Amino acid sequence: MSVSLSDYRAAVRTPGAAVPVLGSALGRLPIAMYGLAVLLHVQRTTGSFASAGLVSAGILVGMSVGAVAQGRIMDRRGPARVLLVVAALFAGASALLLVLVATGRPLGALVAAAVLAGATMPALPGASRSLWTALLPPGPRRDAGYGYEAISLEVFFILGPAVAAFLVAAPWPGTGALVAASAMVVGTVVFACSRAVRAVRGVPRRTGRSVLGALASPGMRTVALASLGFGVVVGTVEVGVPAVTSAAGSAALGGVLLSAWSVTSVLGGLGYAARPWPRPLHLRLPVLLVGFAVAVAAMTLAAATGSVVATALVMLVAGALITPQTTAHSVAIDVVVAEGAGTEAFGWVVTAATVGIAAGQSGAGVVVEAIGPHAAFLVGGVGGLVVAAVLWLRRASVESAATPEAVPA
Repeated sequence: MSVSLSDYRAAVRTPGAAVPVLGSALGRLPIAMYGLAVLLHVQRTTGSFASAGLVSAGILVGMSVGAVAQGRIMDRRGPARVLLVVAALFAGASALLLVLVATGRPLGALVAAAVLAGATMPALPGASRSLWTALLPPGPRRDAGYGYEAISLEVFFILGPAVAAFLVAAPWPGTGALVAASAMVVGTVVFACSRAVRAVRGVPRRTGRSVLGALASPGMRTVALASLGFGVVVGTVEVGVPAVTSAAGSAALGGVLLSAWSVTSVLGGLGYAARPWPRPLHLRLPVLLVGFAVAVAAMTLAAATGSVVATALVMLVAGALITPQTTAHSVAIDVVVAEGAGTEAFGWVVTAATVGIAAGQSGAGVVVEAIGPHAAFLVGGVGGLVVAAVLWLRRASVESAATPEAVPA
């Protein structure tokens, strides 16, 4: 289904959307900022990157669990009250973490607090995505709403780390983490208190429903697998690019290139939405992942020459396929899960991507040390192609769930 710029404008101008859109933007902006700000704060306070990495990993572990759990509760009870409770818990957990860091508590206590902060971090992306389902009927405008969520999140991933890096230079190194947590809490409260969000009612759990929830759907498992493969490829690039630029003598350049990667992702998402291919959603998931994996694998050849410019050019091409994939994952949720399970389903997508990124980063780190920076991209390429092959074998699980109204061929 093609989406035009007018569809994006119409979606964000939908009656009742203005306040939750603004609240969601404020609350989601620090998503990429919070973990990095905490990592930099812990590193500056303890002098140990290893300790900082463990604390940051604790946040990711907590987020992976919390996104699914919060999503399931919101689907049953509605998002407003759940988000307000979680925002209060997150404020307390974040304050606890900052106090523990400032008072020099043991690493185990820091990691435990980080897991708690991650688990209570408001699952605003899933709730914001599900709001479009309540505000708009199936069609180009709803797809534009999903596209807006994916594109805006890419923009936040550009701005968030830059703001965190800037604030760590403040007199108190915890300033970035405090600002990120505060923005997340305030944005969540604004979103949850808006009339449109308060009007959303949950769907009571049906008797006999599987304990797996949304993941009980074979199609949903396929979408989660697509998100996992996507995360693996992204994770290898996030390690490989800084490794290449560091070998060339400029570690800071890696962050600049990753930001530029997000820019081409946004532009690619807008262009792809106007002319999506392949049009059948069950084919789109494996095909987009194949293209992404091949483009990242090609970065191996560019990096092997030692040229940062060549590596960057291929990386920018690969970046154009990021937002089309995340948007396809979001659209597929409407197709493969039952009504009233969308927020939880998006939580599984986020969790799968997080696990994939962690796996990709770990694998890339090992081969960079053993072989060299260029080998990191080969890990991503091969991993992505393997997952894409499984997606192709499982494509019927998405096709059988699709309806002509949901995804026209």
